[in-house]
Amino acid sequence: MRETILHASATGIAENVRKGEWKASEVTEAFLDRIEKTDPKVRAFLRVLKDSALEQSRQIDEKRKKNASLGLLAGVPVAVKDNIHILGNETTCGSKILKGYISPYDAHVIDRLKAEDAVLIGKTNLDEFAMGSSTENSAFFPTRNPWALDRVPGGSSGGSAAAVACRMAPLALGSDTGGSIRQPAAFCGVVGVKPTYGLVSRYGLVAFASSLDQIGPFARNVQDAALLLKVIAGHDPRDSTSARLEPDRKFPPDTNLKGLSIGLPKEYFIRGLDPEVENAVRQACGIFESLGAKLTEISLPHTPYALSVYYLIAPSEASSNLARYDGIRYGHSSEGPGLLETYERSRGEGFGPEVKRRIMLGTHALSSGYYEAYYGKAQRVRTLIREDFDSAFKQTDLILTPTAPTPPFKMGEKAADPLQMYLSDVFTIPCNLAGICGVSIPCGFSQARLPIGLQLLGKSFGEERLLGAAWAYESSTPWHREVCPQ
Repeated sequence: MRETILHASATGIAENVRKGEWKASEVTEAFLDRIEKTDPKVRAFLRVLKDSALEQSRQIDEKRKKNASLGLLAGVPVAVKDNIHILGNETTCGSKILKGYISPYDAHVIDRLKAEDAVLIGKTNLDEFAMGSSTENSAFFPTRNPWALDRVPGGSSGGSAAAVACRMAPLALGSDTGGSIRQPAAFCGVVGVKPTYGLVSRYGLVAFASSLDQIGPFARNVQDAALLLKVIAGHDPRDSTSARLEPDRKFPPDTNLKGLSIGLPKEYFIRGLDPEVENAVRQACGIFESLGAKLTEISLPHTPYALSVYYLIAPSEASSNLARYDGIRYGHSSEGPGLLETYERSRGEGFGPEVKRRIMLGTHALSSGYYEAYYGKAQRVRTLIREDFDSAFKQTDLILTPTAPTPPFKMGEKAADPLQMYLSDVFTIPCNLAGICGVSIPCGFSQARLPIGLQLLGKSFGEERLLGAAWAYESSTPWHREVCPQ
């Protein structure tokens, strides 16, 4: 019974709980046992919310006994990245500076999950304040890739991706600032969606770079990802950047690809792209063509500048957002002889090296005499990148690229070289700069049996077409059914 539950889709779990064939408490216990058995090796979770998860599941079972209507995620365990607030639970963002901080409210997405009878099973590990591409920057411990424990799971949402890949949760939430959902999804062989900026409220998400951050779903298949996105999407008046719409999306989305135009940007198939990644993505292109899609080469000419633009804009916004962690109002505090010394000690002890690096980069870019030369120019180039995508989507419906330039790399391989680490996000960053939607789906394995992902990009609020194409490809391939060895 428990093995059946662990291998079931989130959609299947919810259906069985609503019908009364499975109890929500049985489902929760199965996944809690799986976490207890598997997570000591993978270390996807910072905290497992065992008591509250069991209580939530019992309440769902009571609703079912009373014949009350159950939600879209009835009894489905969901793991939550630890930069998203859950009332009464610790939120650390993977940082010592917030160790012991208890969330005083629920994030908007948590409100939505609770309203649809999901079970919040745990808080997942991440690179500190979502700054990183490997989940090695967590202040507490690194997370390992469940396909190969000597490899990274990607980042910054590596804990959420690993939890789903390892069947410790059927669904998870992550956040994507420059690829932090899609890149770990590719590394862990799962589906990861970066929604259009403004589709999902950021209320209750601890800010890294406010003009880039988006919350999105992880799942083992596209249908489950679409279900979770349907639950969390929609307008929230508490977030000034939340789009004023309540999506009434077709579910499931249309999977007919006949006549669909897909662009292949030449700037993404470049020297330095791992041959195994390119081969897997090229083979996927053939499958899309066999399903009726028309593939054409396109150009996104300002793509080569995206990495530089991102590493000016994101650290600048981080420098501003992280100024609030001063050792006075909340979080870690180390008292000094004066106010300035208290600031210096608290931030020096509380922040890790990558966070300090980005704060310094951002502070320099925003400083007097450099603002226009760096930050101002980066914003102008960001506009050009957005215009590249606008022009491309006049010629094509979707864009197809590799998600990451390499398969998962070894733990510690890039830790000492920040520039090499930053290149891990070279294919995902432009999507965030443009504010459009994207998804990573599994498309094969390397010879070393490491997952490879492809990325589909769609125009703003084009998630229905995006997920429909992803679902059509997934239905014609076996990759999403592969089971990791852990």
